[in-house]
Amino acid sequence: MHKENPLLESDIYYDAIIIGGGIVGAGIFRDLSLNGVKTLLVDKKDFSSQTSSKSSKMLHGGIRYLENMDFDLVFEALHEKNLWLKLAPHLCYESSFYMPVFKDSLRPKWMIKIGLFLYDFLSSFQNTSHRMANKEQTIKALPHIRPQGLTGAGIYHDAIVDDARLNIEVIMDGALETGCHAINHVGLESFKFCSGRIEVQLRDELSGETKTIHCKELVMATGPFTDDILCAHPQVNWEKKLLPSKGSHLWLDKGALDIHSPLVMTPNDGRVIFVIPQKDHILVGTTEESHKGDKFDLKPSEEEINYLINNLNEYFPAAKIDRTSIIGSFAGIRPLVSEGGSDKGKTARNHKYYQPRSNLHVIMGGKYTTFRVMAKDVAQNICNRLGQTYNSNKSKRPFRFLPNILPFKKEEMTADKIDLIRRTEFIRTEEDLERRLSKYT
Repeated sequence: MHKENPLLESDIYYDAIIIGGGIVGAGIFRDLSLNGVKTLLVDKKDFSSQTSSKSSKMLHGGIRYLENMDFDLVFEALHEKNLWLKLAPHLCYESSFYMPVFKDSLRPKWMIKIGLFLYDFLSSFQNTSHRMANKEQTIKALPHIRPQGLTGAGIYHDAIVDDARLNIEVIMDGALETGCHAINHVGLESFKFCSGRIEVQLRDELSGETKTIHCKELVMATGPFTDDILCAHPQVNWEKKLLPSKGSHLWLDKGALDIHSPLVMTPNDGRVIFVIPQKDHILVGTTEESHKGDKFDLKPSEEEINYLINNLNEYFPAAKIDRTSIIGSFAGIRPLVSEGGSDKGKTARNHKYYQPRSNLHVIMGGKYTTFRVMAKDVAQNICNRLGQTYNSNKSKRPFRFLPNILPFKKEEMTADKIDLIRRTEFIRTEEDLERRLSKYT
């Protein structure tokens, strides 16, 4: 078990402090640690308890971004996806995705075929090659699919991931480096710039105790909370940049649909909804809804639940999906960077990196899949500023420990294994432990 007040045991100086322990903050922490930068990572709640565990559980290039002509983003994301399939095969695996096509679909089969070829091309043909299925083949693979108007399906390949586990293991790998620490349940109280250093006031959210720590470089990897933090700071001239978008998902009982491969629903409103069987459940999402107000621990709205159910029944009328099919749900905020418009579906997912002051680094936007590239931009700049050599290949190395959990394999959680998780995975509350074990017990 970790110390009761690890903040009080931390050092009083670090080269870099990272605020935010989601996947981007985790990636920056690991990259800096591997490159010899003394780094502290903190998160106000548990690591990966917010946006980074509220994804569609995929490592993917973003098939929908082809229409926006975001080819550079798709290229980058596909290569990152295929890298993580090699680095962490216990946390992700490749799967075929069916994209059913109907006579009234926005995108006919010929357009789908061209798009899927382009998707494979942008992966440098590292993806398993796409193929096309006729109506009969599609019905055989998706027995509950609506046959009326069905013309077939495109089949392409992306990866399924345990997003929360990858986040935790990225942090675990970085924390192996001497002088590098990660502490959850620690919030940022204040920070001020003074004489080339930054004075950072942190508060342990469990004990209420505070500590002042100094650093040379401060990183904001705070996702949807970034505008709130920086707009209130008197020494930072910050204008709001985020277009917060709420995305919600449903967990269905495995028996609700007779499917064995993920599929993509493309309703005529232009959205994309994934239906992904995972072990004993089926994941359905996501939505895209404007959000104002509190950003912690969100739940799907009634409108979002109805939207997902209605689209499921449009594609699978014989399944008769209703509220009784739902066994769980979750929601999170995508930290989209505003580009002057209000259409979130057209907002690019490319990440943005700002330096409002020379030693204040702000990383925003992006996709879960591209977190390592986002981290590289920040880590390389910080290393250059500190006069330290930076090697981008270090973050391409596998983790240096045996995994405590294999999320896609059935395994028994023994007392010894639970004790190991308590000692190595930043467990500070029983809720932290439950979160680590929730899918595997």
